[in-house]
Amino acid sequence: MVVSVKIAFDGTNYHGFQIQDDVPTIFGTFQEALIKILGHSTDIKGCSRTDRGVHAKCFILSFETHKNLNLSRFPLAMNANLPIDIRVIEANEVSEGFHARYDAKGKEYTYYILNSHIDDPFNNKYYYKVASNLDVNKMNEAAQYYVGYHDFRSFMAQKSNINDCHRTVYSAKVEKIDNMVIYKVSADGYLYNMVRIMVGTLINVGKGLYEPEKVKEIILAENRAEAGPTVPPQGLFLTNVFYD
Repeated sequence: MVVSVKIAFDGTNYHGFQIQDDVPTIFGTFQEALIKILGHSTDIKGCSRTDRGVHAKCFILSFETHKNLNLSRFPLAMNANLPIDIRVIEANEVSEGFHARYDAKGKEYTYYILNSHIDDPFNNKYYYKVASNLDVNKMNEAAQYYVGYHDFRSFMAQKSNINDCHRTVYSAKVEKIDNMVIYKVSADGYLYNMVRIMVGTLINVGKGLYEPEKVKEIILAENRAEAGPTVPPQGLFLTNVFYD
C-alpha cells in the first residue's frame, strides 16, 4: 500500500527536512520512527525541502509498504516514537505511484513578523521581530506585484544554481493582527530562500525604504542584489500543500 502522511513540526532543532550526515533532520527522525512501526526501511518522499529552522503546520510525506497498516491508529503509533516537536496528524492510503513532492500542485507559506519593541517570551521561536513602524497597506500593495508568472531570480539565494527561475504565484497578502504582521503566499513552486527574500523586500517597503512599485523593478532586474535582505527562518511556516 502507498500511504500519504500529514505531519507538523517545529523546525528549531533540525537542519531542515532533507537527511544529512551527523545532524538532526526531519527526514532522519521520521525515518527512525517509521522503521520501528514497519519493521523495514522504505523510500520516504517529502513534499518540500524546508530550510534549517523553518516550521510546518502541514507537511506531506509518502511511502510504500507491504504491511497492512491500521491507518486510523498509525498517527498514535508514530507519535509514541517521535519527539514532541514532530507530530503525525493523519495518514491515508493513496493511489499507486503517488509522490508527495511531484504530485503537489502548489504550496502555501506564511511568515510572521512581530512589529513591536518587546518580544513575546512564549513564542519567540516563531517570528521575526521588527521594531520599526511598518506600513502594512503599502506592504500588501507591494506584495501584489509578486502575483503571476515571473522570473524570480532576484528572490533566489546567490549560491543556488537553478537555471529556470520562473514560478507562478497564485496569491500574496500582508495583513496585521494586533502586533503581528502576517505575509501569506501561495505558488506552484519556490526558489531557495525565495519567501524569506520576498519578506525582506516587503519589510523595506513597510519601513519606507522602497515604494511598492519598486518590487516590479526588482523582479524585472533579475538580480539578487536589487532585492531586500533574507529574513531569518524562524518566522516561516509551510501552512498548506495542494493536490488534485
